[in-house]
Amino acid sequence: RHVADFQLSIASVTENSSSGCLAQDLHLQAQKLAERLKCDAVVSEISAGPGTVNFTINRELLAKTVLQQVLKDGSGYGVKSELFSTVPRQKAVIEFSSPNIAKKFHIGHLRSTIVGNFIANLKVALGHEVIRINYLGDWGMQFGLLGVGFQCFGNEEKLKSSPLQHLFEVYVQINKAAEDENTKKLAKDFFRKLEEHDEQTLSLWKQFRDFSIEEYVRIYKRLGVHFDEYSGESFYQEKSQEVLKMLQDKGLLQKTIKGTGIVDLSEKKDLSSFSTVMRSDGTSLYITRQFLIISFRDLAAAIDRMNKYSCDTMIYVTDKSQSNHFQHLFQILKLMGYDWAERCQHVSFGLVQGMKTRRGEVIFLEDVLNEVCSRMLQNMASTKTTKEIENPMETAEKVGLAALIIQDFQGLLSSDYQFSWDRALQSRGDTGVFLQYTHARLHSLEQMHGKEQLTDINVACLQEPDAISVLQHLLRYDEVLYRSSQDLQPKHIVSYLLTLSHLAAVAHKTLPVKDSAPELAQARLCLFQAVRLVLANGMKLLGITPVTQM
Repeated sequence: RHVADFQLSIASVTENSSSGCLAQDLHLQAQKLAERLKCDAVVSEISAGPGTVNFTINRELLAKTVLQQVLKDGSGYGVKSELFSTVPRQKAVIEFSSPNIAKKFHIGHLRSTIVGNFIANLKVALGHEVIRINYLGDWGMQFGLLGVGFQCFGNEEKLKSSPLQHLFEVYVQINKAAEDENTKKLAKDFFRKLEEHDEQTLSLWKQFRDFSIEEYVRIYKRLGVHFDEYSGESFYQEKSQEVLKMLQDKGLLQKTIKGTGIVDLSEKKDLSSFSTVMRSDGTSLYITRQFLIISFRDLAAAIDRMNKYSCDTMIYVTDKSQSNHFQHLFQILKLMGYDWAERCQHVSFGLVQGMKTRRGEVIFLEDVLNEVCSRMLQNMASTKTTKEIENPMETAEKVGLAALIIQDFQGLLSSDYQFSWDRALQSRGDTGVFLQYTHARLHSLEQMHGKEQLTDINVACLQEPDAISVLQHLLRYDEVLYRSSQDLQPKHIVSYLLTLSHLAAVAHKTLPVKDSAPELAQARLCLFQAVRLVLANGMKLLGITPVTQM
């Protein structure tokens, strides 16, 4: 017996249900109500269950409506739903990824990159305007050290050919001498010259920044990620002085006995909660975003973006250790009189343990991408089903990235998890590899049995339980998008797509296209085409490029 599509609980609509209505009374009421209700063009069957009234949708109408909608809306299926009709179109600035030049691109940066990209993709799909910002760690005392290091160990050629790796190596080398008094003095001098805009020093720093960004752009491209703006701490040197003056003028900046500058955040103004913004030597803090230190730069950056883009919302995507930092940042902005601080949001995520490459610890993003690619190639080579494909490297990378993203997005973003290459790259079970495999399989089914858009099909051919399960699931796609748009969690979409792939795998076995009567084959093909479209749409939102061969 089939499962009903909708169910009404009698207890939820009867007035006296709170007085402990007996089960048999509820059952009786359900039966009476079911008898009084009439079927129509939409509802084909109404029956009573234990205390419930069950409704079954007209199966042919279900098939016709869902398939027509999916094929008509294409990549807009789900996002054009009336669920979103009352949602105002907005402009959002999203800051994500944000690595530090000459330092490791750690796994936290990778998480920030894929989570920020997902949020941006989802918002764009829903018709919002999005500005993607990468806020680089490109200023501070460490550049004094890096400058001195480059003068000692630097190599122009290496800087051009592999800037990220070369600057990292130089920084590691000079760091060994960082405690030496002479090195300290040279580093201080170099940074002072930078701050004074000395031409030669600034030109070297600019090379560090420009070559690094060039390489980042190339690597982000492999990830399928792009930015509208590469900003950085260096942009807000002068503007941070203006913020300092504003805080002083508004009487918000207080000095402690030790001479540290703080902003009182407590409601009763008793300093029970405060934020440190300035060192005792008067310098604004460079150790930004750690230890609850708010730099004037972060304040200046927020104000500048709001002035520049006048956006409806500003989203920062970083790990959860920075939650207090952003709470303080938004509170100080509010105290400064910026009411839009309430529309700023910190999307935080947990920590990932255990991601290592065969060469050891992850230092560069490229290491992760190369590892994904080589492991996936190895897996593909060892499976008997792998056909000759045009560009195995590219396919391996896309499938491997899907594996990374799905493993990362399966739980709540705020939860920590233990990374495992073996689990991520499994071809069966709830993995990105399985999603890619399903997409490629459905694509080749279409290639084999007719590529044209199917419009006129006989929906009476899609009445088997396995076909109905797929159609019911396709119908729910907009609800899942709505949930993710509300809480910015990708896991709803992930679990939806995995279920869709499992249902499609069953239907692929029980509803063959090959050797079926033409009318039946056409209808089934249309069903599988709809599944592939929705699967591809969802994967793209998550930042995955669907493959057509595997």
